[in-house]
Amino acid sequence: MKIALDAATTLPEDGTRGTLLARVWLPDAGPGPALLRGQDMIDLSRLSPTMATLLALPDVAQRLAGAEGARIGAVDEIVANTALDGRDPARPWLLAPCDLQAVKACGVTFASSMLERVIESSARGDAAAAEGIRRTLQTEIGSDLSKVKPGSEQAERLKAALVERGLWSPYLEVGIGPYAEVFTKCPAMAAVGTGVDVGIHAVSEWNNPEPEIVVVVSPSGEIVGATLGNDVNLRDIEGRSALLLGKAKDNNASASVGPFIRLFDDSFSLDDVRQAEVSLRVEGDDGFTLDGSSSMRLISRDPTELVAHTWGPHHQYPDGFVLYTGTMFAPTKDRGGPGKGFTHHSGDIVTIASPKLGRLVNRVRRAHEVEPWTFGIAALMRSLAQRQLL
Repeated sequence: MKIALDAATTLPEDGTRGTLLARVWLPDAGPGPALLRGQDMIDLSRLSPTMATLLALPDVAQRLAGAEGARIGAVDEIVANTALDGRDPARPWLLAPCDLQAVKACGVTFASSMLERVIESSARGDAAAAEGIRRTLQTEIGSDLSKVKPGSEQAERLKAALVERGLWSPYLEVGIGPYAEVFTKCPAMAAVGTGVDVGIHAVSEWNNPEPEIVVVVSPSGEIVGATLGNDVNLRDIEGRSALLLGKAKDNNASASVGPFIRLFDDSFSLDDVRQAEVSLRVEGDDGFTLDGSSSMRLISRDPTELVAHTWGPHHQYPDGFVLYTGTMFAPTKDRGGPGKGFTHHSGDIVTIASPKLGRLVNRVRRAHEVEPWTFGIAALMRSLAQRQLL
């Protein structure tokens, strides 16, 4: 299936009313940060050569209100040229809206996905065994753990009861224990944006998308905005051992972020993130469709708490970071036969959307088939030096 993008469906429902930042590939120049202003994209590279340094500016949203820069082009034309299918390389297109920031992720932050992680671990990566384990767990401990506050006395009592029944797992430890799961999703500069392929490792036979809100954090630990993300996951690999998390999570084009960063301003705040609804749609060449949604209201740890587990006296990020906040969506709809559960087919189109953040669209391929990652930090530094931006 081919990807087609347009501004009307890629932008948030209120269009460019908010402070929207993009990262744009400029032909014959290289990547740079841009501001959406009305129908145009404005080059911000003279104000700040990278997205990381831009987001480190104090009161960045207010500062951008009067920012000046050269016009790159029309928003609708740049968005339309972003889709990999039919892209004109002589014209600008969107990239992932982060560059030098660390790309971090939190897992097991919703009760429903926590149970699915326990299931895949108990099944040791065998999708066929998952349904029986799912029924057993729901009978033993129920399916609604959303009211259990992680690290509380109630959580400790539940942990003791589960240990006694032999049902404890590393996923319950981070789901209801005192410490959040925080891991590195991919290296800086490795995330992909909207309109391109995401990668599934060739060895995986049980995998799924993970639609998430991604918060954007400055070097001082302040959440300054948000975007969307697909924390592509290999359930069979991670299910074999929690120590295989890196193999399951960090592959070529396995981290999708975008389409834009929406900064906090009068039109968008952290409370909007806390109330956000995130939808997912998967469409396959075989006619298969899957729809789901997640509500950030059901998250077990507030985004500020997740940031506190990531940044602080114990760990600093001088270039800032973006943080996947976790998903409650773990698809179980059968595909390919009863009891087989869901897994991706090559060519699936995955659409992740939220009203105030827009739509992130990617196509699924095997990781060795997608465009190789070649433009890293050294290439960025060379590009900036050639443009006399350093």
